[in-house]
Amino acid sequence: MRAPFQVLVLPYRITGSNIEYAILKRVDLHYWQGIAGGGEDEETPLEAARREVFEEAGLTETCKMMTLDSITSLPVEHVTGDFLWGEDVYVIKEYSFGVEVSDQELKLSREHSAFKWVSYEEAMKELKWDSNLTALWELHKRLTRMIERGDIKHEEPISYN
Repeated sequence: MRAPFQVLVLPYRITGSNIEYAILKRVDLHYWQGIAGGGEDEETPLEAARREVFEEAGLTETCKMMTLDSITSLPVEHVTGDFLWGEDVYVIKEYSFGVEVSDQELKLSREHSAFKWVSYEEAMKELKWDSNLTALWELHKRLTRMIERGDIKHEEPISYN
C-alpha cells in the first residue's frame, strides 16, 4: 500500500574537487528531475529512498546515502491524482536525499528515457520542480564545504549512514 510521503534522491559523483549530478528525464512528461517516488507500507523515508534508487537507477545498497534537511509539502492530488488517504489529507511531505555514485553505473527503469551527468549550474537550469532545486542547492553546499574542509578526498569513498 502506498504510504503518505514522497522521496527525492539526487545522484552525485565527485572527482577531485569536481562535483557532478545525474538528472533523469521522465519518459511520460519529458522533464528533468531527480529520482522520485512514494513510500510503501511501513517503510521509512530512507528505506523508500534506497528502494527507489534501486528501482529507478539500478544502484545497490552499497551506495552511500546522505539525508538532507530539505523537506517540502506536495499537494496530494498532484502526487496521486486523488485523495488517496482520505478527504482530510491535503498535502504529503517529500523527503530529500543525496546518493553517491562512485563505482556503479546508472541503469534506468522504464520511468525515465535518459539521464545525464551535469554541473551544479546546468542542473539548476534543467530541473523542473522547486523541491529539486532546493534539495540540489543544499546537497551542493554540503558537498562543497566537505571538500573545502578536506572531509572528502578523491581516493576515499564518502561515508554517511
